[in-house]
Amino acid sequence: MPRLTPQEQQEVIRYLEADRPLPEKYRFLLFEEKREVELVWNGKRNEVCNLVLPFQVIEQVDEPRAEKPADAALQASLFDLDARGRQLKGWTNKLIWGDNKLILASLKNGPLREEIERQGGLKLIYIDPPFDVGADFSMDIEIGGDTFTKKPNILEEIAYRDTWGKGADSFIAMIYERLILMRDLLAEDGSIYVHCDWRVNFYIRSVMHELFGDEQFKAQITWKRTSSHSDSKFFPYVHDTILFFSKGINPIFNPAYEALNPDYIASKYRYIDEAGRKYRKDNLTATGLSGGGYEYEWNGARRVWRCPIETMRQYEANNRVIYTRNGVAEYKRYLEDSKGTAISDVWIDLAPVNSQAKERVDYPTQKPEALIQRIIEASSNEGDLIADFFCGSGTTAAVAEKLGRKWIATDLGKFAIHTTRKRLIGVQRQRKAQGKDYRAFEILNLGKYERQHYIGVNPTLREAEQAQQLADKEAAFLELILRAYRAEAVAGFITFHGKKAGRLVAVGPVNLPVTRLFVEEIILECRQKHITRVDILGFEFEMGLFPNVLDEARAKGIDIAPKYIPAEVFDKRAVERNQVVFHDVAFIEVASHVRPAKAGAPAAVAVELTDFSVFYAQDSIANAEATLKEKGSKIVVERGQIIKVSKDAKGIVTREVLTQRWSDWIDYWSVDFDFENKREIIRVPRERITQAVVPGLERSEQLALPEYEEVWTGDYIFENEWQSFRTKKDRALELTSVYHECPPGRRKLAVKVVDIFGNDTMTIVEVTV
Repeated sequence: MPRLTPQEQQEVIRYLEADRPLPEKYRFLLFEEKREVELVWNGKRNEVCNLVLPFQVIEQVDEPRAEKPADAALQASLFDLDARGRQLKGWTNKLIWGDNKLILASLKNGPLREEIERQGGLKLIYIDPPFDVGADFSMDIEIGGDTFTKKPNILEEIAYRDTWGKGADSFIAMIYERLILMRDLLAEDGSIYVHCDWRVNFYIRSVMHELFGDEQFKAQITWKRTSSHSDSKFFPYVHDTILFFSKGINPIFNPAYEALNPDYIASKYRYIDEAGRKYRKDNLTATGLSGGGYEYEWNGARRVWRCPIETMRQYEANNRVIYTRNGVAEYKRYLEDSKGTAISDVWIDLAPVNSQAKERVDYPTQKPEALIQRIIEASSNEGDLIADFFCGSGTTAAVAEKLGRKWIATDLGKFAIHTTRKRLIGVQRQRKAQGKDYRAFEILNLGKYERQHYIGVNPTLREAEQAQQLADKEAAFLELILRAYRAEAVAGFITFHGKKAGRLVAVGPVNLPVTRLFVEEIILECRQKHITRVDILGFEFEMGLFPNVLDEARAKGIDIAPKYIPAEVFDKRAVERNQVVFHDVAFIEVASHVRPAKAGAPAAVAVELTDFSVFYAQDSIANAEATLKEKGSKIVVERGQIIKVSKDAKGIVTREVLTQRWSDWIDYWSVDFDFENKREIIRVPRERITQAVVPGLERSEQLALPEYEEVWTGDYIFENEWQSFRTKKDRALELTSVYHECPPGRRKLAVKVVDIFGNDTMTIVEVTV
């Protein structure tokens, strides 16, 4: 450490006594490890999240390779298959819903890391983070002939605030921590591509040079994504930037080529041999095989060449060498052997996704498959594992599946997860029709959040200050929600915060979904204190949470009513006017149809969807009517109906209900014909070994045992065996499944519905076949 002068020491003391920040010069005088060039922002720190949360598999999607159990044995596959032609072993691709910071930390430090390493490590990461300050998770949804803009939910609003609340500072802080985790997760020969534009490319490149190193910078790719903007005042912004860095010094890279220009071919390939093949003449020094100058005599003639003699003899044997009058060798370079021109870092040949493209899924940030294909083919090989931690519409996962890569895809938005699920089912169906193989994929949640993640405590504060901030924020949040719900605060409980109309009230976290663990703790306290009626309020509920946990509570004599907290709780006037409505979760009704066994035909069962009820609200009819201008219209959601409110030139207001039938709310539904067939197994930390528990092993060997063990959660995984869903080109929806062959006996069927907002609901029915 450089020695401070006495004057500088006194100056430091004066600043500390006055509780004022030190001048910037002391950052370089006090600390030896300093960077010559560094990007600095408010709140910069090098610590990263090291939390490990369990991954909960809530659904497995594997398009059956055989329509009938008897046909499964006939299917050729890379994997072991069960009687239904579904994958039994091997890597299962992963689609994960949740905050990617927590996902990355759990992948890096948790038990899934071992599985990643068994696949050879993570070879490629492509991310397209929300670099547009206006990307606020709003979604345009088609309903009838109109388009409804769904506003982001509270979790998505908080994510947007954390990303852009303080402008560039908060964006860089968000991406910085995640890039550190991604770097640490990459294999040594792995690479990362970060997609951005003029708003943030300078910041991201500076951060990546700091985190990966200058030597690991491989390219700054310019992708022309659109034509000129005619309304631009200056040079129009028509390109995006893709930053390419590697983890180590020898990353996987497969050069890509494009076809030669016709004018180049005409000017260079001017010769034609006796077989009609075009070629051009090259001096052998231009072949890249130079090894010094050599000269020898052959058949009495002088020969000069610029490559090893073995190579020259091979060229001569293949009739690829011609000699000039003075004996200098020239090489016949045939057009048919040319790979083309190496693709540079300027990509102008890949068009964006147009409105009529087959791959279009109407997701706002969707990138073309050809763009992702070029990246995947360049920096990975078939069978490699790749990842996208801002997966959006699922383009990376879809292209990876088509190219035979394994993949992990994550997103915070439920609508993104649902869009990706439908897209990957489409890929499975396509590959099945083509006779090609494909992998199953799982949909996962993160669970068991620590309490400090519920409210959002500033991690830079001292421990005592963090505890005080946690208590203050939690108290204010609970007071707000209970007031809006018209509930009275209670004390003396572990999980309950209020009571209303003879029911106790538990309030879920503000910035995370209500999880199974949260509900299980409520059930435990209910049993201990003989509580039978409970309301659970949450901004969001974990996917796949219902109905299992509600059925479990009901079997123990506990009536649980989950309700969504609306965004209006933060509207002071709406709370004061008692206009805040906490709506119930969706409700499904189904009917099962059993076809008895006949001669030569086994028994089978089908499921019919008979009703679906939702209770959403966004804006209100009264507000729309009061604020509409003449010849204007607005679409609102009130009491579970989507309504278009219009005002004509004379000021006459009309209302049109767009959700004419209950099925209009459904975007997708699926069936598991044997729900309790597959247990949910998670890996949890093994208890610390304090004494020899395995006979014959020394203590050092005991400590070397695996740190994790597999346990059954008590729940089952939904195995997606049949589904019907709407697509951009086909809005029709089947309301009755196919008949599914099954052996006689009693079984449970599970039915999952995903509505047009991307929220899922499930019900379970028992049938006797």
